[in-house]
Amino acid sequence: MPSGDGWQGDVLRDLRGSAEQGAQGPGGQTYRASAPGPVQSRQAPDAAHGGGAPRLAGYPYEGQEQHAGHPGGWPQQAGYQDQRQEQQAPTAYAPAPQPQRGPGSRPVVKEGLAGTLRSKPRHGESYAARAARALRRTLSSSAAREVAEITRTAAVLQQPVTTGRQIAVTSIRGGSGKSTVAALLGTTYAHYRHDPVLFLEADPALGSLPQRLGAESLRWTTSDIADIIKPDMSLLDVTGYLVQLPNNAWLLPASQGQIGVMLDSRSYERAVVALRRYFGVMVIDCETLPTEVARVALAAAHGRVLTTPATPEGITSTFSVLQWMQGLPRHVIAGTVVVLTELVAHSGVDLDEAAQRLRSTGVSVQVLPYDRHLAAGGRVRTELLAHPTREAAARIAADVFQLSLAQQRH
Repeated sequence: MPSGDGWQGDVLRDLRGSAEQGAQGPGGQTYRASAPGPVQSRQAPDAAHGGGAPRLAGYPYEGQEQHAGHPGGWPQQAGYQDQRQEQQAPTAYAPAPQPQRGPGSRPVVKEGLAGTLRSKPRHGESYAARAARALRRTLSSSAAREVAEITRTAAVLQQPVTTGRQIAVTSIRGGSGKSTVAALLGTTYAHYRHDPVLFLEADPALGSLPQRLGAESLRWTTSDIADIIKPDMSLLDVTGYLVQLPNNAWLLPASQGQIGVMLDSRSYERAVVALRRYFGVMVIDCETLPTEVARVALAAAHGRVLTTPATPEGITSTFSVLQWMQGLPRHVIAGTVVVLTELVAHSGVDLDEAAQRLRSTGVSVQVLPYDRHLAAGGRVRTELLAHPTREAAARIAADVFQLSLAQQRH
């Protein structure tokens, strides 16, 4: 795994430099987000910013009010209306022209399979379990504690950033829930935060992230974007190449579902460097270790998530990898969160003991409990997730985000 030399060191030095250079804007205005390029607005174009380019009102500028999390938890916000309406740019602003020729759009699920795969989504927990939880909340003081915990988690997730945070999610074997965890993390950030969130897929081997996010069609990929995005482009220009998702989030897939598509580390580097200025948080769904792209992504990321199945084999293998990571620069393992994913309802594994053993290597450990909705595959619908799953997703997102903020100096 790269140790920070070469491209990774340049990226991190550039991030520090852009944070210092971007501290003062036009007219002495101070920003929290160091976006060297013009940024787009969700609400109203600001012709006075960036030489006439619109800016993103939701991006956390200095002094902007931070909104508290919804006390009811993670489900859809009541009365939420999509604010991402088509923007009318000032006359002085001319969007960068789209390429004349580009890849054709392809459906995420191939024609003929959509009807076969369509089924009624299943709730994450049984009706009896939901009824019992509602009764306990009515008869005890657990509701107040729950609201207090959600408020604390929201405060962590809504902290302003000086540079866009890169959260890399990987694993050491397939079937560990890597793409599922990436989908949950990005969806959580998009729900709680007001700056744009990007899902960047760096796993071209028929990755499942687009399906987990409910994308219907794909066009541009990570490799395509590497040489297209230019520093003078606005967020409006950039998002024209991305798949739009709810809550101010976008997706850049790694492939169009074709076998044999490759993503080399150079293309990944160029894509990340080009896109990082536009998004407050980037959740990167990497290949499994020890592939080159995964190692490059982990070395340059601010926060790292290592998913592993909550099985004896998965825990043993992960412990060996963590022992190896102890020989790397300290910030690598200090900024890593291990997520134990329960693939079955009752695995028989003592997760408390396993977590304690893994924490002895210096990482943070979280558990993603078994969820019938997640186990069924397909699009992740937050309203159907079990209550413990929503709580766990928020904890994991807050944990890795807090660690990523502590990596400012690297």
